[in-house]
Amino acid sequence: MSNNYRYTLEPYKGMNTRYHCPYCNHKDRKFVRYIDTETGEHLAEYVGRCERIDSCGAHYKPKDYFQDNNYAININKSIHHKNMFTIESNRLSLIPEESFKASLKGYESNNFVKFLIEHFGMEITNQLIKNYFIGSSKHWQGSSIFWQVDIKGKVRSGKIMRYNAATGKRIREPFDHITWVHSVLKLNDFKLCQCLFGEHLLVDKSKPVAIVESEKTAIIASVYLPQFIWLAVGGKRLLSRKICQILQDRSVLIFPDLNAYDDWNQKAKEFSDIGHFQISDLLQRNATEAERNQGFDLADYLIKYDYKQFQIEP
Repeated sequence: MSNNYRYTLEPYKGMNTRYHCPYCNHKDRKFVRYIDTETGEHLAEYVGRCERIDSCGAHYKPKDYFQDNNYAININKSIHHKNMFTIESNRLSLIPEESFKASLKGYESNNFVKFLIEHFGMEITNQLIKNYFIGSSKHWQGSSIFWQVDIKGKVRSGKIMRYNAATGKRIREPFDHITWVHSVLKLNDFKLCQCLFGEHLLVDKSKPVAIVESEKTAIIASVYLPQFIWLAVGGKRLLSRKICQILQDRSVLIFPDLNAYDDWNQKAKEFSDIGHFQISDLLQRNATEAERNQGFDLADYLIKYDYKQFQIEP
């Protein structure tokens, strides 16, 4: 049977046709990009599938890419109508409630929670756990779960990551300790549909919204700058129109990592029809050359200060 679809995963023709995954950032080249069969050109570098199924399994399809970017594209090259492509089930895959609730304990062994306690004390850490539903996982000793709970309270999935309790940095050796709850649970036919980390907090409409890349940064920044609702997209390439639709008519301030300023600045302009999007140059203005070389994010910058003093600084 011939393939009638214009966009397809690039066939394997050696390692030059495999790439580093922009979602899990693993050192192995396991990411397969989509190509346009009519031109031979790739779609955007983050449109594709990670072959590390058990550890990542990210799959950003051409259909989602075009929808996120407001394109009307003929996906099926044999029937020229923008709606004539295979429609997948609209059923939203969710994590079983018992799995979610079972993770909300074991904090004495949770490395990230230990790091928070060291910097902010027990009272604030307990509040952060409640605010963001920080979970614990036995998948790797000391690992944490960062649940994606949408504005309706539905648990889309959870990202499992292991942190160093002393430094607060992700453990990346001998491999990058990151995976998904649905992958660990081996849920059949699970279709990951991500939402913003912290999206459930948007029920509070009294505060402006702040967006960062990582879940860890959102949690830490909420202590230093509590006048915002802090959310995270979970990756440099994941700031998309689709995931930001929930921010309709909200005031949004974006805090990019140092290596993402230009990309996110462009996104802020593109999303002006959704809400009042602005970009912060806080890191751009204050980072040293050494910090730029290290790819500092907002959490790296904030954690240098005492949060009590930082809150009263002009």
